[in-house]
Amino acid sequence: MYREIGWCVSRLQGASWEWLLVVPVFFLSNLFEWWIHKYVMHRLVDVWALRAIYDRHTRQHHQYFTDNEMTVATTREWRIIFFPWRALFTFMALGTPFAIALGAAVNPNAGYILMVTIVGQYLVYEAFHYCCHVRDNWFVRHAPFINTIRRHHVAHHNFGIMMTCNMNLTFPIVAVFALTMLGFLAANLIGRTLVDLGERLLGRLAMAAAGSAAQHPAAGREAAFLGACYCKAGATLQCTANLTEPECRRRCDEALCDDWFWKERLPCWNWGYGG
Repeated sequence: MYREIGWCVSRLQGASWEWLLVVPVFFLSNLFEWWIHKYVMHRLVDVWALRAIYDRHTRQHHQYFTDNEMTVATTREWRIIFFPWRALFTFMALGTPFAIALGAAVNPNAGYILMVTIVGQYLVYEAFHYCCHVRDNWFVRHAPFINTIRRHHVAHHNFGIMMTCNMNLTFPIVAVFALTMLGFLAANLIGRTLVDLGERLLGRLAMAAAGSAAQHPAAGREAAFLGACYCKAGATLQCTANLTEPECRRRCDEALCDDWFWKERLPCWNWGYGG
């Protein structure tokens, strides 16, 4: 990692004002950190690589560390903190086209400084995350930003808010601008109300269209019906009745189910798993 930074710095030729690009690139990196944490690490996307990220972070990291037990005891546990070695090269590969484009549009110094900032942000992320999961000591207790982000990250590991709050792990810049704290209330009160209203409206439209469903079978199948939602975790299969399919999918994602399925217009049934 330091070698990549050193190589980019060694290629600079009389860089001066180009160093100002660190500010916008750092902000965009912070935005990317917030986005990938919220919408990839904590949202199940059924694509191979993205699903692996979700499994590693939400189902492994957040199960291993909770707000009641955040610290590691041995170096063998570091693997549950740090990204795999290939993550750095993935982020560098994502940033390379932008560096090439910036270098062509401005000058080569700008492209090298962009890459230095991306790798530097990655190192800061890993360092801050490590400090969040080590035992309390004089450094993490008194170091600026570190002591704050530790409290910030402990709250994030609470099961009740981990899917919605404190998605910045380094500097909560985007979290502040996006009003993450207040956004939790907005997403769960105002947002949920709007979703419910939307679903009810769709349901009423579907019922109104039910009379013409016989003439238009394809349209009739789009109606939002209630059904039985099954969530399988380990050897346990649990069922919640009277949910729409989107509600079932959302509930099972939040419950970290290993697998789920939805039975349209059917009641819950005991399948022999205690459900």
